[in-house]
Amino acid sequence: MSDIEKNPTFSDTTSVSTLSTPRGPKYITWIYKLDSFGVETRGIERVSGEERQRIAQSTSKYVQFGQVIGLWIAACGGLTSMSSYFLPTLLLGLNLRDALVSGLISMIIGCLIPAYCSTMGPKSGCRQMVTARFLFGQWGVKFVALIAIVGGIGWSVVNCVLGGQMLVAINGNISLAVGIVVISIVSLIVAIFGIRVLLKFQTILAIPIIIACILFYVVVCQKMDYIHDSNEMIKQAGYSALTTRGNWLSFFAIGYSITATWGSGASDYYILFPENTPSYQIFLVTFFGISIPSTFVAIVGTLCGTIALSYKPWNDAYNTLGVGGLIVETFSPWGRFGKFVAVILYISLICNNIMNTYSIAFEFQLIGQYLLYIPRWVWAFIVTAIYIVLSLAGKEHFSTILSNFLPMLGYWISMYIVLLLEENLIFRSTITSRKMHESEYSGGNYDMLYNWNNWNKPKGLTRGVACALAFACGVAGAVIGMNQVYYQGPLAKKIGDYGGDLGMWLSFGFTGITYPVFRYFELKQFKK
Repeated sequence: MSDIEKNPTFSDTTSVSTLSTPRGPKYITWIYKLDSFGVETRGIERVSGEERQRIAQSTSKYVQFGQVIGLWIAACGGLTSMSSYFLPTLLLGLNLRDALVSGLISMIIGCLIPAYCSTMGPKSGCRQMVTARFLFGQWGVKFVALIAIVGGIGWSVVNCVLGGQMLVAINGNISLAVGIVVISIVSLIVAIFGIRVLLKFQTILAIPIIIACILFYVVVCQKMDYIHDSNEMIKQAGYSALTTRGNWLSFFAIGYSITATWGSGASDYYILFPENTPSYQIFLVTFFGISIPSTFVAIVGTLCGTIALSYKPWNDAYNTLGVGGLIVETFSPWGRFGKFVAVILYISLICNNIMNTYSIAFEFQLIGQYLLYIPRWVWAFIVTAIYIVLSLAGKEHFSTILSNFLPMLGYWISMYIVLLLEENLIFRSTITSRKMHESEYSGGNYDMLYNWNNWNKPKGLTRGVACALAFACGVAGAVIGMNQVYYQGPLAKKIGDYGGDLGMWLSFGFTGITYPVFRYFELKQFKK
């Protein structure tokens, strides 16, 4: 990706400044001058096929794929993905077997969503939520963008709170607030410099993060004898079979959301790949790039959480400083070197947080026409300020945030992926089916899956009526099946003493059944 800087035909600033500066208010034109410092000011504008082809001619395909693999390893192979896997035993009372089966199966299913979404990047040259305009229309996508913003900010809160816990455990003289601010500021600095710096930063740190996780396996496996004691404690708790199944389903929703939620921004990191890049290559690189490191850290997180239930020093650390304190305590036998390894794991939170900060900025630009004139890096500052405040407010409630926030993200991403799949496979899979969208193509090239040139032309996009109605049906399904502290759906509460989360399944099913019907009538009426 570094060749972008050398290629005069592709400038992060040029495309934005020519679009925004003449039409934007004079008092914001100064913010485009920051490109001289290397700040990426390019926003949600589409990267044309010609631009991407010129980039491909000067950049090896192996370099592009290598950087993306490093990106996913750094983002998914650290503490963010691992953090939820401490909870099935400590919070939900699942034994090791049930925790691993529920967590790993759901996580791998979730990986299919960003893997498919990422294939839209090379085809379109558009950010993920920009392509959602072709489903939801110019107005409906504003609501979807808001949901994606909430999801990204929520993940950032998770990263910041966990990072704060870790720094306090590493050095008791540092307050939790300082740990939160440090992770936020470093994430912001890298994110504002854009995709070129982001890819290099992530790729460089991927190897030390994986080494730190291997060392975490070493310290955790030294206490494997306590797993039997933990399983016995769970057995003695006397959960009924139905209650255990309910908890199993609730953790399944969490595990699925850990990886599935990457779907809201997956294609953001492939917009510079040439159009002729085979979709199966993008799919496989993304699927394995997310699933392998996520599985690697999920297993050790589950082992550690299970051991901590019966091993008192680890349990005390968890009760005092949460998951962050538990992680640092596992390395206590190694002294200063153990704290150094913990710091490397802390940096993995920054790698994940950078991607949230980077992608959320584009989603803000989708909410309103004039918001497009404000460069991405300004939104990055605003996003960072928001999640710092929320992290400071929720710093004492890490487990609650995880267990209640993640399933909510799983509901909406399930609805989004079924809409995208049905639109692509039913209504656009052949030239004949694409000709039903004659108002969109306007006699253009039906060989394209969508007429990507309409990315910012409301009259060339769908009205979004079918998506809105099907999405509303999906919300109804989620309400019936959700299992949260603040609300239990009528079906969810029937599963054991604590309920079981069925929201993901029902939202997917309700949306998938209704969309083809609504979409057929929408095409008959509007031809797009």
